[in-house]
Amino acid sequence: MTTPLVLLDLDGTLTDSAPGITAAIATTYRTLGLPVPTPETLRSFVGPPITQSFPAHGVPQDRVSEAVRAYREVFVDGMIRDNRVYDGIPEVLTRLRAAGLRLVVATSKPQIYADPICDAFGIGALVDGVFGAPVDESTSTKADVIADALAAHPDAHPLVMVGDREHDVHGAQAHGIETIGVTWGYASPGELVAAGVAEVVGTPSELTAAVLRRMVAAAA
Repeated sequence: MTTPLVLLDLDGTLTDSAPGITAAIATTYRTLGLPVPTPETLRSFVGPPITQSFPAHGVPQDRVSEAVRAYREVFVDGMIRDNRVYDGIPEVLTRLRAAGLRLVVATSKPQIYADPICDAFGIGALVDGVFGAPVDESTSTKADVIADALAAHPDAHPLVMVGDREHDVHGAQAHGIETIGVTWGYASPGELVAAGVAEVVGTPSELTAAVLRRMVAAAA
């Protein structure tokens, strides 16, 4: 039997990156002279590619590239300082890997940011790979990132995706993979269920148990 592979979202699943991201987004709108979205809308930026979120929330299409540049100038300065690993996540990764699972991070965050963030918080040492989007996020979807992760591990069998937003669910569905949704992230009420998530968990310990159940079932 091939090794089971677990795909893990980053923002809102492994790390609480909302403070830094929302502050940088708000600054971007001010820089562009546009009305700053509500706090609820700012939180919705966490997870999906910003090239999709900006035009969906008031940035004219012809200014999206300008917005992305302005955002990154601010975000890079605080991407480590204004971020943290959720309590219990290192223990989850350690237990799952010890059980024989292969773990990879699959994030819509550009690869050039995903790598240093995972390394800074010790995540890189607990997984078997980190896969992010290209710098030009407009050319990539979550399904594309997952495709890259799967292509890099052809000897592994994709067991499940773990994420906190609907785009995690849809990206995994494109490859016939079910998703375990986590409630400590940034999804709006009902978002994960509406997207077709297979299961929802409320704590890291529940996540560990859910993944291990799937591993046992797949081996039966």
